[in-house]
Amino acid sequence: MSPAADDLDYKADLTLKRLQPRLDDVWLESQVDDAKRHEFDLRLAEYWRPLFRLLFHLYGSCYDFIYHLERVLMTAARSWSERSDDLCVLDHHRINEPDWFLSEKLVGGALYVDLFSENLSKLRDHVGYFKDLGLSYLHLMPLFAVRPGDNDGGYAISNYRSVDPRLGTIDDLRLFAKELREAGISLVLDFVFNHTSDDHEWAMQAQSGIPEFQDYYYIFPDRQEPEEYERTLREIFPTVRQGNFTWHDGMHRWVWTTFNSFQWDLNYSNPAVFHAMLEEMLFIANTGVDVLRLDAVAFIWKRKGTNCENLPEAHTLIQAFNLMARLAAPGLIFKSEAIVHPDEVVKYIGSHECQISYNPTLMALLWESLATRSVRLLVQTLGHRYRLPENTSWVNYLRCHDDIGWTFDDADAHAIGINAYDHRQFLNQFYTGQFAGSFARGVPFQENAVTGDMRISGTMASLAGLEQAIEEEDEEKKEFAIRRMMLLHGITLSIGGIPLLYLGEEWGMLNDYDFVKDPAKAGDSRWIHRPKMKWEFLEELDDTIGAEHGSIRRRIYRSTQKLISLRKTLPALAGQKMELLATANRQLLGYVRIWEGHRLIVLANFSETPQQVDGNRLRTVGLGRFFVDVIQGKTHATSEPVQLEPYQILWLNRS
Repeated sequence: MSPAADDLDYKADLTLKRLQPRLDDVWLESQVDDAKRHEFDLRLAEYWRPLFRLLFHLYGSCYDFIYHLERVLMTAARSWSERSDDLCVLDHHRINEPDWFLSEKLVGGALYVDLFSENLSKLRDHVGYFKDLGLSYLHLMPLFAVRPGDNDGGYAISNYRSVDPRLGTIDDLRLFAKELREAGISLVLDFVFNHTSDDHEWAMQAQSGIPEFQDYYYIFPDRQEPEEYERTLREIFPTVRQGNFTWHDGMHRWVWTTFNSFQWDLNYSNPAVFHAMLEEMLFIANTGVDVLRLDAVAFIWKRKGTNCENLPEAHTLIQAFNLMARLAAPGLIFKSEAIVHPDEVVKYIGSHECQISYNPTLMALLWESLATRSVRLLVQTLGHRYRLPENTSWVNYLRCHDDIGWTFDDADAHAIGINAYDHRQFLNQFYTGQFAGSFARGVPFQENAVTGDMRISGTMASLAGLEQAIEEEDEEKKEFAIRRMMLLHGITLSIGGIPLLYLGEEWGMLNDYDFVKDPAKAGDSRWIHRPKMKWEFLEELDDTIGAEHGSIRRRIYRSTQKLISLRKTLPALAGQKMELLATANRQLLGYVRIWEGHRLIVLANFSETPQQVDGNRLRTVGLGRFFVDVIQGKTHATSEPVQLEPYQILWLNRS
């Protein structure tokens, strides 16, 4: 240990010794029993030094550092004292089984409460639906109180301790969380911690002229500093407005607003902001949340002369929040949302930071492979970008509430002879249906005519060709669209990590063009892939409409449900370990999943023509001569090539 580190540990120990009497006051006030207090003391002994080091690095030069450090510690102790007995029991299980989220039995779903079931009370009626589908992880999109009108889909929060009254109350949320726990389903909520709404209490205090709360945000009297920052910043929503700052008439000040003019970026260089957001985070944790999705992690720290994305202090800040969770809500884990360069995405993933993370690169490249009928770029990327630290996991998704950005690495593209800029233009044309032969029906999001940048909105089914096929009443195209969807589901359910459905996918829901009728949504094309759930679809599960497989929706639902059920029976699909299989065929993706002696081979055909792979390759990697495709129950011998039908996926178990 270096002398400097040794000195910092000495300061940490001395500080804790001086703060200990304040902790005693908390235990006395809250009447915590000795056992619960002892648990906290044990974790404090383990985590205090690294926590002190992180906070000292961020705030040690602040004149009131010790004051804020004391408040942080007291907040953690109070939050633990208020944590319910059933959550404490779950904490114990999670401490003893820290890799619980690596199980093959974990399958996720995401939804907007109002679009799925109107409110939390009615959502409770559908816990059985989630279980029948096979979900064991449920992400409720932002449901806290928001500003009226446009609120960025719930990401402009006015109050972190109040549910949007249209959806219910905090008590409704607690009750729903409890029912999910009893059903074996983990609850995921968003922690929108980069910004608040402009009508949040802190922002309102700032607007009234109180300096203490103006310091919660980045507020400037003129354009001098904003212009200095703007030289190195990019625009996130260029079609909405230019720049990253908004003029506020009431204050006669400029406010930093990275995303929308009504979303004010928080100033985390102020330790009071860290403490204030810690209080909100631990309050949310105690409602019964298992996973917190950390929104917009890349943007939470600012420094002039940089692009203010992915700065080292952003990681330090998240690590500090992580340690606070270990103290006060040890069963809680973090999920990072970083839609940035793949090299930056992985930096947020670790047991000390975010244990799980969205995998936007896999999502984008699966769609890229469908468009090109080639897995070259996908394989090039997976070959060196899929491995993660021990006891961490990807969250693999095909669509979400957000757009599709083509976040592959330019160097990966160049390595196989692809011009990255031109390729993104092709993908944008293909998925908006403008490229000859395209099956997709996506729409542009945030098209920038100057830079050529554009992202894609659209539901999974519409992007996979189902909308076009139904419009043209083409049975072959319908078949191919369904196969594409099952191919993609089959990969996310088997490639390693937590598979996540955006609910509605299980029914093949198409684009909702009626979003333009709502003035609060009309300017944001992402609402096209946020359709309202149609519960009458359930009536079709027993119908016999159409061909031998029944209705399209029934087929998609039953096929998805079957894949989820099969996943849970295959121990090889636990964990994250995945080894690519060289198929010698650009249309075929192949990989092997291995977990504690179990082994599964996955083959996926990304073209509309039959393909084959040498059976001997399967014999050598699968260590067997005969394999059963668990999806269709068909046995394949390795003495001859294994055939795949158009857009077919095989899960091969040694027989």
